[in-house]
Amino acid sequence: MNMMEVDGYKAKIEYDPELDQFRGEILGLNGSADFYGKSPASLRKEFKNSLKVYLEVCEEKGIVPTKEYSGKFNLRIPPGLHSEIAARAAAAGKSINQWVSEILKRSTHE
Repeated sequence: MNMMEVDGYKAKIEYDPELDQFRGEILGLNGSADFYGKSPASLRKEFKNSLKVYLEVCEEKGIVPTKEYSGKFNLRIPPGLHSEIAARAAAAGKSINQWVSEILKRSTHE
């Protein structure tokens, strides 16, 4: 996935062939905000503008702009994979939660 970041906010970027432009969608909001641009520079500029407007509207309406995450999520995986993860976590002297958290953290910082 192509992502762009502005002021700590991330957006998913896709190409829209019908408009011959890039479309960005700001992620993790309590609403939706998107933006368009023909080049990376124009896309970044529109990202900043869209974010600014979104945050202003949230402030005016008393809305918390971003989703809050609990830090918990359920994951369903095949039993064999569960067994393999448990074995690797135990071999590393860690709980499954610690081991998986470290793997996920590494994969998001590449």
